[in-house]
Amino acid sequence: MNLMGLQGGQYQPLSEKQIETIHHAALTILEKTGITYESGLDDTVAMLEQNGASVDRDKKRIRFPKDLVTTWVEKAPEKVVLCGQNPEYDLNLTEDRVHLGTGGAAIKILDPDTGEVRATTLDDLYKVSRLVDQLKHIHFLVRPCIPTDIDEKDYDINMFYACLSASGKHVMSGVNNEQGLHQVMEMAAMIAGSKEKLAQRPLISVITSFAISPLKLCTQSTKIMQEAVRHKIPVALSSAPMAGSTSPLTMAGTLAQLHAEELAGITLCQMTSPGAPLLYGGIPGMANLATMGYCGGAVECGMMNAAIHQMSRHIKVPNYNSSGLSDAKVPDAQAGYEKALTSVLASMGGSNYIHHSAGMLESMLTIAHEQFVIDDEIIGNCCKVLNGIDVDEEHLALEVIDSIGPAGNFMTAPHTMSHMRKEYFYGNGVTDRKNRDRWKKEGAMDARQRALGIARKLLANKTAYIPDDIDAAIRKKFNVLVPKQN
Repeated sequence: MNLMGLQGGQYQPLSEKQIETIHHAALTILEKTGITYESGLDDTVAMLEQNGASVDRDKKRIRFPKDLVTTWVEKAPEKVVLCGQNPEYDLNLTEDRVHLGTGGAAIKILDPDTGEVRATTLDDLYKVSRLVDQLKHIHFLVRPCIPTDIDEKDYDINMFYACLSASGKHVMSGVNNEQGLHQVMEMAAMIAGSKEKLAQRPLISVITSFAISPLKLCTQSTKIMQEAVRHKIPVALSSAPMAGSTSPLTMAGTLAQLHAEELAGITLCQMTSPGAPLLYGGIPGMANLATMGYCGGAVECGMMNAAIHQMSRHIKVPNYNSSGLSDAKVPDAQAGYEKALTSVLASMGGSNYIHHSAGMLESMLTIAHEQFVIDDEIIGNCCKVLNGIDVDEEHLALEVIDSIGPAGNFMTAPHTMSHMRKEYFYGNGVTDRKNRDRWKKEGAMDARQRALGIARKLLANKTAYIPDDIDAAIRKKFNVLVPKQN
C-alpha cells in the first residue's frame, strides 16, 4: 500500500471568501505597515528598492506595492520535486499532495537505555536518521536534533553528512552561515555526481528562517536564503509566529501576518533568482500565555496549519508546515492525542511537506527513539484516511455476498483472503490487538515499550548510503566527525 503523496484537501477551515480576505489583508500589511530589517542587508534592500519597493532607511522600513508582490510571487514554481538518494522517496510537492516527515532542532533525547533525558549528540543524530530511514510511513528526513558535543563551526557539514550517510530519504536542514551552506552544497554535489546532477535531482534542501515575527528580516538567514536560491537549491521559507506573542492572538490575525511575511519572502527570493524552487513555509503556533512558552500541541495549531495550505494554494506555491508537536514530556497519552489531531488535520488540509510530524516531545526540545516509531504509525493512519474507500465492482463484492448468502460467514471466503492484507491499515507493530491473556503472556508491554523494542531491532541494520570512494573524498575535504560505519 503506497501511502506517500496522497491527495488531501478534504478539510478546509477557510471558505474561498475568507482566503481572499486574508490574502488582501496581507497585501495591505505589506503596503501600509511594511517590514523592517536588521543591519547588514544593504544589497538586499537596494535590490528591493530598485524593483519598486519603498524604503525608509532611517526607520529601516520596507513597503511593498500590491502589484509588485503579485508580479514576483507569480514567478515562483507551482511544483517542487525534492529527491532522495533512493528514488522511491522522491517527493512531488504540488497541489494537495501530502507528505509527512521529521523536523526540529531538539537539544535533548530520552536515552533509550536509561529512559532519562540528556543532551543530544552527533551519534544520536546518526542513529535517529538510520531509524527514520527504515520507518516506511515517514516520507522525508529533516534534521531532528542538534549535536551538542561538537563545535558549532562543524555543525553544518556534520549534520548533513550524518543524515545523508544514514538515510536514502530526502534531507533538509538549516545551516548556520553561508560558508556552511557552500560546504554542504559541495558535499551534496559529490554524492549526486556533479553540481548539474544535484540541480536536476536535489538531494538536499535548506530551511531558511528569514522572518523574525512580527515582520522583520533576519540578516544571516536572509543571506543564506538568497545564496541558496542563486544555486537553485530548494528552500523552505520558515516563519513561525506565536499567536498572542509574536502575532495577534486571533487565528485570522496570525494568518494574515504570516501570509504577509511569506509573500515578502517569496518576492525577495524571486527577485534574487526568478523561478527558484521554494516552499511557502508558514508555521503558525500559539503562545502559552501562562508561561509565555510555545504551545505546540493545541488543536488550533492543526486548524491554522491546514489553513496555511489553503493560503499557499491560493498563490500556487507548494507549502511546508508543521504537525505532530506535543507539550508532553514523554511518549504518553497526551503525546498521542495531540500528535494525532494536528497530523490528521494538516494531512486532510492537503499540506505538501509537513515536518515535525515524527519524534518530537516537550514543544520541540526533546526527541525519543520510541516516539519516532509511534509517530510512524500515526502518520500511516493519517495517510490511510487520505487513501479513502474504494467503491467499485470488486470492492462492493455483490457476487461474494450472494454466494455466501444470508446467515453465512465470510471468514474463509477467497475474497476475504485476497483483500485482508491491503484493505485495512495494520501499522508497524506498535498497536496491540491481542487478547489480554496473550498480551500478558508476551510481557504485558504498553505502546511505548513495544515501540522501543521495534527501534532497537531497526538500529541493528547498519546500511550506509555514501559509497566508500565518495565517503573517503568527503572525509579528505571536510572535517567529518561521524565515525565510518562498517
